[in-house]
Amino acid sequence: MSFTLLSSPLQGFTDFRFRNAQNKYFGGIDTFYAPYIRLNGKMKIKSSYERDLDPEHNTTLEVIPQVITNDAEEFLFVAKYVQQLGYKELNWNLGCPYPMVTNRGMGSGLICDPAKIDSILQRAHDETDILVSMKMRMGYENSEEILHTFPILDKYPLKNVAIHARIGKQLYKGGVDLDAFQKCIDVAKHKLYYNGDITSVAQFKNMQERFPSIDHFMIGRGLIADPFLPSMIKNDTMEYPKNRWALFEAFHDEIYQQYDAALSGPTPIKMKMLGFWEYFSQSFSNPQKTYKKIKKATNPIRYKQAVKEILSGEN
Repeated sequence: MSFTLLSSPLQGFTDFRFRNAQNKYFGGIDTFYAPYIRLNGKMKIKSSYERDLDPEHNTTLEVIPQVITNDAEEFLFVAKYVQQLGYKELNWNLGCPYPMVTNRGMGSGLICDPAKIDSILQRAHDETDILVSMKMRMGYENSEEILHTFPILDKYPLKNVAIHARIGKQLYKGGVDLDAFQKCIDVAKHKLYYNGDITSVAQFKNMQERFPSIDHFMIGRGLIADPFLPSMIKNDTMEYPKNRWALFEAFHDEIYQQYDAALSGPTPIKMKMLGFWEYFSQSFSNPQKTYKKIKKATNPIRYKQAVKEILSGEN
């Protein structure tokens, strides 16, 4: 059975610089979701969002914009904005697990309020012609919450519902709840996408076997930890290419240069790359030692030296 791989958005990581470089050096992702747009009550699109969704920055990829909100006016504002840029679909984030979002009744903190979900979807479908898709968790407090939303979701012509098989309270701790995801398959009328803990080819195959009716799979943290993963899944191989580390180095250098040009001063670029290495290091032979070496690199010269040492140690 053929399948589609999608990149699950991660705030602060999967912007256009990362997406373009990942696609250029590794490939394998069919569709990328852009990190969410959040308005915070101000009907103004931040310049960082503008840059990320600028069609000129996304010429070689299929990209779907995402919004996080619990307010219909904000949803409509973002829908109209992305349509002006030529996007046909807007994904609504009901998945973010972080307390600064959920405490405000957004992300996975909104799943327990089907009436509000209904009112926003109704206006979205009455007042725009944008295609709406959903990105959800099972709930915030428990995995039954999502089941109460399905009668509402079924009223609308949603493109799909992508479900991360955890509850919000878990953040990323503990395992995915595959039995709860199966319950969603049993009752949902919309097309479901699976998301959560696809970090290896073997893990992907397990999910494929467990859920034979699912043919769209989202990769989130696994894509950053190992940018080779999607193409390896597509090629049904566990073998890395012979020039693995040379490819990774070219990819790393490209995103480093782009972020360095976009950020001002040594501290922001250090923090940005440290965030990436928290994931990258997981694919190295000694993750702890690798990450520690990056952490100790206190300036750009030392950082570049550390990267060189790490890569030559793997070759």
